[in-house]
Amino acid sequence: MKNTALTETHETLGAKMVPFAGYNMPVQYEGVNIEHETVRNAVGVFDVSHMGEFLIEGEHALDLIQKVSSNDASKLTIGKAQYSCLPNDDGGIVDDLIIYKIKEATYLLVVNASNIEKDWNWIQSKNDVGASIRNLSEDYSLLAIQGPKAIEAMQSITSHDLSAIKFYNFVVGDFAGIEHVIISATGYTGSGGFEIYCKNAEVKQIWDKVIEAGADFGIKPIGLAARDTLRLEMGYCLYGNDIDDTTSPIEAGLGWITKFTKDFTNSEALKAEKERGAERKLIAFELDERGIPRHGYDIVDGNGNKIGIVTSGTMSPSLSKGIGLGYVPTIFADVNSKINIQIRKKAIPATVIKLPFYKS
Repeated sequence: MKNTALTETHETLGAKMVPFAGYNMPVQYEGVNIEHETVRNAVGVFDVSHMGEFLIEGEHALDLIQKVSSNDASKLTIGKAQYSCLPNDDGGIVDDLIIYKIKEATYLLVVNASNIEKDWNWIQSKNDVGASIRNLSEDYSLLAIQGPKAIEAMQSITSHDLSAIKFYNFVVGDFAGIEHVIISATGYTGSGGFEIYCKNAEVKQIWDKVIEAGADFGIKPIGLAARDTLRLEMGYCLYGNDIDDTTSPIEAGLGWITKFTKDFTNSEALKAEKERGAERKLIAFELDERGIPRHGYDIVDGNGNKIGIVTSGTMSPSLSKGIGLGYVPTIFADVNSKINIQIRKKAIPATVIKLPFYKS
């Protein structure tokens, strides 16, 4: 089991630690609901240093990225980031990721912790253009400072105007007394904030100064459990649950990051799927009655016939109702369609809704 550079810090703070993607990670501190509300209403800080980072450089860096990713990375300019995915050869997804353009011919790819080795091998297998690839995952840490008070709380520890960094833009500069830190206006909570990339040796100083600067704004450390409820309220896909090697970006609702202005892995088949329409779709639903949908529960029709499966589900802390995502045949996917979630021996009625669940 690997540790992040902050494992001792989390243990000192009394975090409940669990194995996650090969790392010893904090799942919660005070409790999921308290931590969730902290991010929705104030500001919280997550250690997500288990994520993977690849640096792709050189004359053919963009060629390789365009070949392996679904979005159009040629649209990126220095200081901008882009959400994308890595399609496989069979219509599914190797992983979803964020691509940062650091400078001309230099890109940072941030991938899911559980897929670091898989993604590395996949990208390497497609690198017939001679791009330079370095795996920096073991050397870098990542903090997510999220919530509506993030800008105000963190402005005192950087010379950069945080309010001027637009969504999916970033700067490289000073933060918490450390130079050359990536300050990125990204995150997976839907409540605004920043992600901070730094070297492992620097992250403890940054963490301490973030906690100190945020004290007057109610900052708290946040665990992975609240990260999951926050992302689900926004309808953001979680790799391994809502998307995987068997789900296409078209049926997962990721057509908006699948650009057919270029050729990429399996683009012909995905374009054909988009044109004819996917046979099943990832839907968002709310339970009409009390209950908590969970990953793996059956979705059934009015006659009790299984029509799909729940990929993510929880009791929404913000909405106080059961919410979830799942795949169903397209005929059941229209907004306001009625479905049922099989919770133990009872079929609980649910309604298909338009994302996001949580609207600030």
